[in-house]
Amino acid sequence: MNRKSKSRLTNVSAHVVLLLASVFFITPFIWLVSTSLKPSMQIFTWPPEWIPKPFTWKNYSDAIEYIPFFTYLKNTIVITVLSTAGAVLSCPLIAYSFAKLRWNGKKALFALTVAVMMIPGQVTMIPLFVLFNKLGWVGTPLPLIVPLFFGAPFFIFLLRQFFLGLPDELLDAARIDGAHEFTIYWKVILPLAKPAVLSVALFQFMNSWTDFIGPLLYLTNEASYTMSLGLQQFQNQKGSEWGLMMAVATMMTVPVVILFFFTQKKFIQGITFSGIKG
Repeated sequence: MNRKSKSRLTNVSAHVVLLLASVFFITPFIWLVSTSLKPSMQIFTWPPEWIPKPFTWKNYSDAIEYIPFFTYLKNTIVITVLSTAGAVLSCPLIAYSFAKLRWNGKKALFALTVAVMMIPGQVTMIPLFVLFNKLGWVGTPLPLIVPLFFGAPFFIFLLRQFFLGLPDELLDAARIDGAHEFTIYWKVILPLAKPAVLSVALFQFMNSWTDFIGPLLYLTNEASYTMSLGLQQFQNQKGSEWGLMMAVATMMTVPVVILFFFTQKKFIQGITFSGIKG
């Protein structure tokens, strides 16, 4: 077998494995959507029926009526958008400083940043709650938004790896032309870092959109609940209504799927390029 045939066989094998893996991962989502459209008597039939007969769109309207869905949706959107904006504004700037600027204590501070990534969230949960309670933020969405404007260790690490892969000659040329450091960052570095920054935005969007522990800890007023807390509340009240519960879960999941579908190319590009140079 020549080299060309081996390469073709390898590509075919890789695509077969990826197709099988995609079927494995997409099946639960298809079942979620299918169940959300089934009448209650069809949900537990055996063998399972994948196509609802008939399509019960009423599950969605009933689910929206049982909980203040649009209030929860608005709260989730506000927290998600603001926290994502905070991560996108702060993390690239900090990562650029770690990757391309020279200042005393940079290596030690970056090592500390990486070390923070290794601390489980359960360890810092109580100290953070005490801190935010002292600030009077418990009961408001501020603990879910404000910390992101001061950076997130994983995103800083991810972006730093990307910036290290950019040639220093670009920065030197801009400095020779008289550009200030912030101008270099804004007009030279950021346009080249769009895939990595988009990856950070997607990560933070998904983290905030699906976050359950954070809202559970800090949101004490039902009027400020997010979708994840609303889903739990719905489960407590209507746990036996599987069709309605799957409808709520579908409405919570679909925006993330759609967003990733339209941005997957840039997302994968950002993740791939972030490992160019260590």
